[in-house]
Amino acid sequence: MNNPKISIITSVYNNQETIKDAIDSVLGQTYKNVEYIIVDGGSSDNTVTIVKSYGDKISKVVSEKDKGIYDGLNKGVKLATGDVVAFLHSDDIYASSTVLEDIAKAFQSDEHLDGVYGDLVYTPKDDTSKVLRYWKSKEFDETLLAKGWMPAHPTLFLKREVYEKYGGFDLSFKIAGDYDFMLRVLSAGIKVKYIPKVLYKMRVGGESNKSLKNIILKSQEDLRALRKNGVGGYGSLFIKNFSKIGQFIRK
Repeated sequence: MNNPKISIITSVYNNQETIKDAIDSVLGQTYKNVEYIIVDGGSSDNTVTIVKSYGDKISKVVSEKDKGIYDGLNKGVKLATGDVVAFLHSDDIYASSTVLEDIAKAFQSDEHLDGVYGDLVYTPKDDTSKVLRYWKSKEFDETLLAKGWMPAHPTLFLKREVYEKYGGFDLSFKIAGDYDFMLRVLSAGIKVKYIPKVLYKMRVGGESNKSLKNIILKSQEDLRALRKNGVGGYGSLFIKNFSKIGQFIRK
């Protein structure tokens, strides 16, 4: 795949505090064959004003009420025209200005490649230079799925045809739709490659762990995703949650 077009999608709702950081992270990439799509869920703060201030630097902007983040991501995928599709959440940034260049090189090196992923770090909301947690991935092996392993979804760049073949996010999931999606496509035998470097910086305080209620819901949905995709059950869920302990590092 020569000079692949990469579509980056941000689904946002009322996030005027950090949406500019996300936008600047995409627009500051050294790789320029990029389509940037922002899907706003009908924000009532200054999010849309900030987005529109960038003018035609942002390829496509949609602002309308939706059914949550996965609905927004699905809308973005349908609008995407790139060879490769990925997501940058509105709280987050890419780890460097050369991330998309690295992704493009990976796809250029193997025309049969369906996807690429890497490592992710969690940072404090007010200082993305600090690392609170390091999600280090590994080379893909389908047997790892039953052991609760998965790549960090925001680092996963997939050919658009993967979405066309296997579908988007299941809206019956409120928190674990990305996990369900990854189990679906990775267990189907797509070819993916691991890039052993940090690609993505995620601010702490995401939807899945902001309250005890959401933590419980996340576990329930993870179990449903495992069973739905025929990958595992309670044992897989236990290993998945237990393995996260190793992601925390001391400073």
